[in-house]
Amino acid sequence: MLLKGKVGMVTGAGAGLGHAAALAMAREGAAVLLGDKDFATVESTAAIICEGGGRATALMANVTEEEAVREMVARAFEVYGRLDFAYNNAGVESPTCAVENTDLALVRSTFEVNLFGVLSCMKYEVPALRENGGGAIVNAASVWGLNAGTERAAYISAKHAVAGLTKTAALELAQQNIRVNAIAPGPILTPMLLRDWQGDAEKAAGVVPMGRVGEAKEVAEAVVWLCSDRSSYITGHVLPVDGGMMCKVG
Repeated sequence: MLLKGKVGMVTGAGAGLGHAAALAMAREGAAVLLGDKDFATVESTAAIICEGGGRATALMANVTEEEAVREMVARAFEVYGRLDFAYNNAGVESPTCAVENTDLALVRSTFEVNLFGVLSCMKYEVPALRENGGGAIVNAASVWGLNAGTERAAYISAKHAVAGLTKTAALELAQQNIRVNAIAPGPILTPMLLRDWQGDAEKAAGVVPMGRVGEAKEVAEAVVWLCSDRSSYITGHVLPVDGGMMCKVG
C-alpha cells in the first residue's frame, strides 16, 4: 500500500477526479478528509470508502471561502491527528468566449475557484505539513495550463497560474521536506467533460493521440503516486496525464 498510515485531504471530492482520487487513496491505505461544496456528493464518497473498510470524513467546504479551507485542514488534525498530503482538486470550467468579448466577472469567478481556491488551500496545508515533518501537495492544473487554445482565456489563464504557483511553492519548500507537484489532465471522462462537450466524449477523443478520453481512475493513480514516497525526489513538476497530447505538434 503506497499510502498506508498516512492522512490526506482532497477538495472537490464529491465527483469526477476528486472522487476517483479519494477512492484510490483509501485503497492504498490512507485516511482521507474530503471536502466539497455539495455535501451530499462528498458524503456519498466517504460512505463508499467506509463501507469498504477504509477511513474517510466528509465536510461541506467551498474553497472560495478561506474559513472553510482553514476548518478543513484543522478537521484533519482533530479527526486523524496529522496531515501528510493534499490534493487540491476543486475546479470549474468556464464558457467559451473570445478574449475581446470576455466578461471580467466570469474571469474573476473562474479564478476564485481554480487559482485562489488552490492558493487558499496551500496557505493552510503548508504549515500543517511542516508541523508533521513534511509531506506532499498535488494541485490540479490541466493540459490547458501547459499550452493554449482559442476562446478559453479564463480557464487557460487560471491553469497556467496554477502551474506557476506549483513551481514557486516547490522552490520555497524544497528544503523543508514538502514536495509540491501538479497533474495536467487532458480530456477525462467526468461530469465536467460531458458538460463541456455537450455529452459527446468521442468528439473530445478526437484531439488525443491515443484516440480516447482518459478515465478518472487513470488520473487518480498519478495523484496517488505523487502523494506517495515513491516520488520522493520529484517536486515542481506538472505531470501531463493526457494520452500524448503534449507530444503533438500541429
